[in-house]
Parts: sequence; structure tokens; C-alpha cells
Amino acid sequence: MPRSVNAVASRRRRKKILKLAKGYYGSRGKVYTIAKNTLEKGLQYAYRDRKTKKREFRALWIQRINAGARQHGISYSQLMGKLSKSNISLNRKVLADLAMNQPEAFKAVIDAVK
Repeated sequence: MPRSVNAVASRRRRKKILKLAKGYYGSRGKVYTIAKNTLEKGLQYAYRDRKTKKREFRALWIQRINAGARQHGISYSQLMGKLSKSNISLNRKVLADLAMNQPEAFKAVIDAVK
């Protein structure tokens, strides 16, 4: 009796890995075992860095708000404290965008809390 192998499923599994590894350098995108290892590591980095991205953007927004606020003679922490006391609910992403791209609107926000 001939040996029974599920060639359809195993080929599909290998093709899926190689398709995801398309564009990798050299054998990382051509050889199945190397592509699988590289892809697993890449997916680990992707999972980790989805979390890291949030931290990095929050830090960037804080730096931009601080730089914009100090031009108007107020520190970041004082600005955020006064915003919460005056019930102005603008998040850091919006405040950073105002500080960068619309300085007049950001100045109006600062004048509203002073």
C-alpha cells in the first residue's frame, strides 16, 4: 500500500509562508526553513512594536506640546493641569497637532486656560 501524505495541505502551508516572506533578502525569501524562521521573528517584532509605537508617539506628542507651551511662557505640566481644571478635554495628539501646524489655535487654547 502506498504511503499516504497530505501533499495539498503541506504545499499550501509552505506557499503561505513563502508568500509572506516575499521581498526578503536572498534565501530569507526563497528557502522555506529560513523564510519560516525569519517570518516568525518578524511577527514577534511586529507584535512587540505595536505596543512600543503607542509609547513612542505619546512621548513625541508630549515633547511637541511642551515646546509649543514654553514659547508662550508655560510648562507642559502646568498646561495639562490647567486644561484638566478648566474641563477642556483635548487629548495630547490633538494638542501636539495644534502646536505644530496651527500655532494661533494653540495660543488660543493656552490663553483660555491662563
